[in-house]
Amino acid sequence: MNWRKVWTIARHEYLTNVRRTGFIVMTALIPALGLIALLLIALLMPRGEEVADWLERQFDVGRKPIGVVDRSGYFTSILPEYRETFVLYESQETAEAALRAEELQAVLVIGEDYLNSGEVVALTRESFGEAAIADSARVRRFLIAHLLADKVDPALAHRAADPLENLQSRVLSGTGQARSGGMVFTFLIPYFLALFLIMTIFASSGYLLQSVAEEKENRIVEIILSSVRPTELLAGKVLGLGALGLTQVLIWLGSAWGFTGGAAALLALVGSVGIPAQVFVLGVVYYLLGYLLYAVLMAGVGALGTTMRESQQLAGIFSFIAVIPYMLASFVMINPNVPVARVFSFFPLTAPTMMMLRIPLGEVPWVDVAGSIGVLLLSIPAALWFGAKLFRVGLLIYGKRPTMREIWHILRG
Repeated sequence: MNWRKVWTIARHEYLTNVRRTGFIVMTALIPALGLIALLLIALLMPRGEEVADWLERQFDVGRKPIGVVDRSGYFTSILPEYRETFVLYESQETAEAALRAEELQAVLVIGEDYLNSGEVVALTRESFGEAAIADSARVRRFLIAHLLADKVDPALAHRAADPLENLQSRVLSGTGQARSGGMVFTFLIPYFLALFLIMTIFASSGYLLQSVAEEKENRIVEIILSSVRPTELLAGKVLGLGALGLTQVLIWLGSAWGFTGGAAALLALVGSVGIPAQVFVLGVVYYLLGYLLYAVLMAGVGALGTTMRESQQLAGIFSFIAVIPYMLASFVMINPNVPVARVFSFFPLTAPTMMMLRIPLGEVPWVDVAGSIGVLLLSIPAALWFGAKLFRVGLLIYGKRPTMREIWHILRG
């Protein structure tokens, strides 16, 4: 492979597409929306209030009190510490009127035989509000505290109502050492790394397919293939347009960094969370390997389409596969070494995103790490061979998409 030709193609693709009106508009759109959001917050937020407090107040419906209609007599005299968050109503009709006026988050109607039956009717304005009330810690504390009031020692009643008030979490490594991180470490970091890969795949593939479709339509590709090999053309497009997609994503991240005071936030995050360096190192490794694999495959398969729309549909299959680990995120969060997660870690198309989800969550066996990286390293040359063959034939096909039998003959030839 002539790397000078690859570099020339990559440079041409990048400089040509970075000046496109569509690229400039889409790249500026996200920062513009972020700036508009900040201006709206500045206009709507009361003077002197912190942004974090204002946002929390806007989205935290739990700040509204909960109405109580007590037919059992156990909750008629609300304890002083609960009078700001629970309001007693004499009738259900009055409580429902307050709920319809959006003065309450919910209404609890406690049955007469509550002690024996546990009957409580939760009235809410949302479809899933009842489930939220059933899982609400403050509702449970309210009920327990009133049931035990004047019956046990106050300290015991308080602890029974909130037994996990001062819960401290420690995550132990394989050597028995504790590591910190909490929700930021176990949720945001893996999701951010995997989402960053998917965003880059979507951004880069759009420009890649657009470039291929235009060159096929104008028949410029026939002239290009007379000077370079299909593998060199494919590699140049993947590198150039991949760099274009990275540029767009980095501008989005840079704007978010600037709007939110990213330097201070990052220093505070690193200082308080203590994220191991291996998480970032492996994250970068999986990101680069995953991008190369997906870009080559999407370029090869996308070239088979006869139109831009058809090429996007074909390449969209790989974007869907990349999202599969997100569908299994609930299992991975509970146990990062669940068998289904380990299986998808050895499948090339899901290994990058699955491993980026798993690594920050716990001790992943070294066999999985080494095996998944090895699979990706072996898959990229195979994908390049596979993609180059499809790319070479697809670029010269006009008017019809090859059938599966024809594709099989292409790969065997």
